[in-house]
Parts: sequence; C-alpha cells; structure tokens
Amino acid sequence: MSESNTALERAVRATNWRMALLGALALLGIVVLAAVAVIQARTDAERDRAIARQQHTFEVIMRVSQLSGAILGAEAALGRYVVSADKNLGQQYSARWGRASEQLNRLRQLLADNPAQQARIVRLKQAFDARGKELDTTALYSSYKRHSDAWGSYYQVRASPARSQLESVLTEMVDAERVTLRQRSQAAADLVANSGFASRLLTGFGILIVLGAVLLGWMAIEAQGERAVADANADAERERAEELQEAVAEATEQLRAEASEREAAQDQLRQAQKMEAVGQLTGGIAHDFNNMLAVVLGGLELAKRHLHNRGPDAQKHIENAMEGANRAAALTRRLLAFSRAEPLLPEAVEAGTLIEGMTDLLDRTLGDGIAVTTADAGRHWRIWVDRHQLENALLNLAVNARDAMEGQGTLSINTGGIRLADHQVGECLAGDYVSIEVGDTGQGMTPEVLARVFEPFFTTKPVGKGTGLGLSQIFGFVRQSGGEIGIDTAPGRGTRVTLYLPRHIGEGEAAEASAESGDAPAHIGRPLEILVVEDDPRVLAATLGALKELGHSATGCDDPQAAPGALALVPGLDLIVSDVLMPGQTGPEMIAALGDRIEGVAVLFVTGFAGEADAGIFKGRTVLRKPFTIAGLEAAVNEAMAHESRRAGRAAAE
Repeated sequence: MSESNTALERAVRATNWRMALLGALALLGIVVLAAVAVIQARTDAERDRAIARQQHTFEVIMRVSQLSGAILGAEAALGRYVVSADKNLGQQYSARWGRASEQLNRLRQLLADNPAQQARIVRLKQAFDARGKELDTTALYSSYKRHSDAWGSYYQVRASPARSQLESVLTEMVDAERVTLRQRSQAAADLVANSGFASRLLTGFGILIVLGAVLLGWMAIEAQGERAVADANADAERERAEELQEAVAEATEQLRAEASEREAAQDQLRQAQKMEAVGQLTGGIAHDFNNMLAVVLGGLELAKRHLHNRGPDAQKHIENAMEGANRAAALTRRLLAFSRAEPLLPEAVEAGTLIEGMTDLLDRTLGDGIAVTTADAGRHWRIWVDRHQLENALLNLAVNARDAMEGQGTLSINTGGIRLADHQVGECLAGDYVSIEVGDTGQGMTPEVLARVFEPFFTTKPVGKGTGLGLSQIFGFVRQSGGEIGIDTAPGRGTRVTLYLPRHIGEGEAAEASAESGDAPAHIGRPLEILVVEDDPRVLAATLGALKELGHSATGCDDPQAAPGALALVPGLDLIVSDVLMPGQTGPEMIAALGDRIEGVAVLFVTGFAGEADAGIFKGRTVLRKPFTIAGLEAAVNEAMAHESRRAGRAAAE
C-alpha cells in the first residue's frame, strides 16, 4: 500500500512536473503570440504614421506650389495694370497679392512643428515683404499716372533679388520636404523589415515551444489528447505566422513601390519642365514672297511660250525670273537674320583694326564718288561681338550713307572709348564702351523719319531699292551684343550713327552671346486653344496645319467680322492669330472691336507687307512676318503668350 502510494505520489509528481512544464510552455506561447501581435500593431501604427507624414509633406509641397502660383498671378495682374492703367486690374493685383499672403500664413501654420522650415518661413516672409514693396511701388507709379516710371520699374523688378530670394526659398522648402519624405519612407521601410525579422524569430521560438509540448505528450500517454490539441494549435499558429509574414512583406513592397512611383513622377515633371520643342518645317507663303514668286512664275511661263514659238525674248524672261528668285532668296535670308534665327558667334574684336581691314571693301562698294575717312581713338579697347555681324552692320550703315549722299560726299568712320553713366545713352548700363561713329554729309533725316528709323520694313528708298530691314537688323544686333545706338541728324547737315558696344576685358575668355541670355521666349509646355483669322484660304489652311503640328488645337475663321461668333467655338481660348490686311476689317480693328471679350487672351498679328499699317496700331503686340517657318511660328506663339503675361501683370498694377 505504501509502495502504491509512493508510486502514485511519484506519478502525481511526474504528472505535475509535466503539467507545470506544459503550463510554462503554454505561457511562453502566449507571450510569443502577444509579442507578434504587438509587433504587428506597432508596424501598422508606424505605417499609418508614415502615410500621415507623407500626406503632410505632400500638403506642404502643394501649399508651396499654390503660394508660388499666387505670387506669379499677382505679378501677372500687376503687368496688366501697368499696361492698361485700369484701376479694376489694379484691384485684381491687390486681391491676388492678398491671397498670396493668405497662402503664406497657411504655410506657416502647416509648418509650425518644423523648426528648420520655420526658419525658412522667416526668410520667405522677408523676401515676400520685400517683393511686395517693389510691386507696390510699381503699382503706385501707375496709380499716379506715371506710366513711363511704372514700365521702367516693372521691367527693373522682374529679376530683382527679392524675387530670386522668393524662388530660392520656395525651392529649398520643397527640396527639404522631399528629403524628409525620403527619410521617413526609408525609416518606415526599415521598421517593417525589422518587425518582420522579429516576427520570424518569435515564430521560430514558438515552433520550438510546440515541439517541446509534443515531446512531453509522447512522454506521457495520458497527454495524448492534449498533444493532438497542441499539434492542431501549432499548425494554426504556423499558418497565421505565415499569413502575417506575407502581409508584412506585401505592405513593405507596396510602400517601396509607392515611393518609387512618386520619385519617377517627380523626375518626369522636372524633365517636362526643361524640355523645349524645336520645329523644323516651313509655313505658308503670302504677300511679299508671293509677289516675288509671281515674277518667277510669270517669267518662266513667258519664257516657255517664247521658247516654244522660238521668240527672241525668252532669255530676258528667264533673267527676270532669276532676278525675282534671287530677291526672294535675299529677302528670306534677311528675314532669318532679322528674326535672330541664326545665333551670334562672338569673339574679342578691336574695332579700329576691323574697320581698317574693311577699307578696300568699302571703296569697292561705295564707288569713286564717296571719300572714306577713318580715325581710331579706341585706346585698343576690345569688344565681344560677332565679327561678321559687325562688318555687315557697318557695311549697311555705309551703303545707307552713300544713298543719302546720292553717290557724292564724304563718309567718316571714327572709333573711340568712352565711359557712360547708367542710361546715359538709351538703356546702356554704366561702364566702359567702345563707340563706332559712321557719319555722312548727306541730306539728314526729319524728326518724323528719325522716329521710325528702326521700325522693321520702314524705308524711304524707292520700291525695289531696299527692304527696310537694314537699320532694324543693326538695332537688333547691337541690343543682342549688350549695346545701344545713338543718332545725331537734322535736315541739311547729314547724319551720324554711333554704335556703343561694351568693352571686353581679358583675352579669349569664353562668354555667352547675349542672343542666348534672355530675348528668346520660354517654351509654353502645354497645348493652346487658338483662333486663326485669315481671309486667304491657302494661308489659313497652312497656318492651321502648322499649329496642329506644334501640338495646339486651332480653329479657323476666314472673315474678321465673323470672329465674335467664332469665339463661342473656342471656350478655353488662349491666343488669337490674325492677319493684318483683310477685306471689311483689319486685324487690329477686329481685336479692338472684341474689347473685353478677349481679356487675358494673347494676340499674334501676321503680316506680309510692311506698309499694311502703322506700327502703333499693334499696341506693342507680337508681329510675325510672312513667310514663316513652323519654328518661327512656334517662337512667335511663345513670344505672344509671354508678352500677354507681362502685359497682364503691368495692367493689374494700374
């Protein structure tokens, strides 16, 4: 009995030991499951926080973009105000600047928990206030009817330090948020990876516990049922662990994919903003070029008839056709040069030496009746210009002088060095300049002629003796080279044209031509809704085709008096392209009649003849000369859109 009790006690003790061990193993299993659940909950919470932080970053970037857009909108409204002096547009400028201030306040509130961004907010506020003072000063000029000062102030502050500071700080804030976004995404990814490792480790430990329980079950026959339950529980636990592991891996991959997609989208956006479309196809031909082609076609047709009939005048007609073709080719080359389609190739040039080398060319070109005198007082100063363009400019001035002297007189070319004060001559900045003076003893110019001397296609020469591109081309070349032109003339005492070109310091330094530094309008970067008004169906078809080739949506109208009705066909109108001379109503008259209905719509005039209208009726809008290439049309569209943006900004200030 005693032995039985002892065996029972031993059995009870053994059972208790196994039960205690099983209880300990069960407790460890519960701890493992709790740890896995905690890790999963922590992973989910961190992922939610990462998403919230990402959304916060996106909201900051959106607010920065809205602030930048509001500032640009206010500046555009100021431009319209300066141009039109309309007080309503001035109020629009004030309202838009106020909205920009509201956007800045919202951005400050949004970044209240970010000390680094708060420091940038302080700098942004300072630049914003400084920019506001500059724009308000420009607006005050227009308010007090000081339009010249308003124009000057507006162009002066377009690239002010305050504006550069605004753009720089806004860029810094966006870049900082993007860096923060990458760091937070990486931290979330690291947390998910670490949590997955811990889950796998705990899962393995849990498996060991289950195996221990199974071993104890085999050791105790009476625990067979418990072992079966433990086995079933172990299988279920393994399945749940695998599902948890797959879910964690899937969430991690999704976060990585989202981060990769965002980075790819940002790269595509930056690339799209930098892209510039370049067109290489030619456009329609009309007006001047058609007249020259009429000479060519007519001469060839007459030559064909005379050759067929063995007439004696075939050679004369062929020569007339060749002359017309050569005139067309020469005009095309001058138009390309005038439109600056060919870039400048600048180099260091000493003006006196260049003029000395042109002496023989001038003598042959001007003839024996013109005496040429030269004087070099340029102090051996150099200028940074395109040598061939400068030679062409001087030759053009010499030929104009010869024509003004009617083949008899004295032409003088004098070079010198001079220090100019700011705006002492035209728009010249203060500094050292080389002056090149071309003088003649001709009849001089009246004030009326002098006022229009640089207008494209304006000429006092008889028909066929000049295109009127010479002086305007020289003007464009000098301005591209950073210089200015001065003219001293009066009827009866000749004319002196002086080119002022900036002094170049150094030998052979690489410098960019000014043609690349700011005259070319930026690419629009989006399709435009365009209305084309042209009475010639062939030119209309060619223009519509060219615009569609450029990616724009173009609607044609062959009658200027039907333009008001055509506006309804283009609800989101961005630009009107209009011929100048049309039956019933000119292009400028049509635009004036549309009035407020096209407020904010850019206008591009297309003309093929300089004498169609006085340049003043264009009101400073962009004018494209026929014939034009698709690339030239694209540049003119971009310029017209940029001009409208500037005009809108100036008008708002008034």
